Amino acid sequence: MSNPFSDLVLGFQDLVTQMPDLLRPVIVALAGAVPFIEGEGAAAIGIVGGIHPAVAAVAGAIGNFLCVAVVVLVASRVRTAVTTRGGAAEKPKAARNEKFQKAYHRYGTPGVSLLGPLLLPTQFTAAALTATGVPPRRVLAWQGAAIILWTTLITLFITGVLYIAL
Repeated sequence: MSNPFSDLVLGFQDLVTQMPDLLRPVIVALAGAVPFIEGEGAAAIGIVGGIHPAVAAVAGAIGNFLCVAVVVLVASRVRTAVTTRGGAAEKPKAARNEKFQKAYHRYGTPGVSLLGPLLLPTQFTAAALTATGVPPRRVLAWQGAAIILWTTLITLFITGVLYIAL
């Protein structure tokens, strides 16, 4: 049975190898915009596709960050529209929202942003942070830091620069 996620990753890898050199980073950036692939997954796709690791990392991180920026801007506008119109009646919190709120109160914006990619795509974390009222600039700054950190670590690991003995 085929896995849609692995099909998507393999599709991006095939597309990278088929494109002219100038367009390969664009494909990697597009992959970086996809939740669960993110900057680090896109960098891996680019490296496997024959792109220089630094170019793949930068392209993947840029694609991921641009997507996160769009999510933050949309979430911020939605939040503003809801709060200025009086908002909807308070709904019971879902279990995921409660987990997010606990993590947020424990680790704050920096911790949720930097540790979030271990559990959720950056797009989801950014939307949740913005929805709770964290200023968009703060969300973008910490999400940008997380994207750079994780993309760099995975790129170094894939290229063998960073070797972690288990």
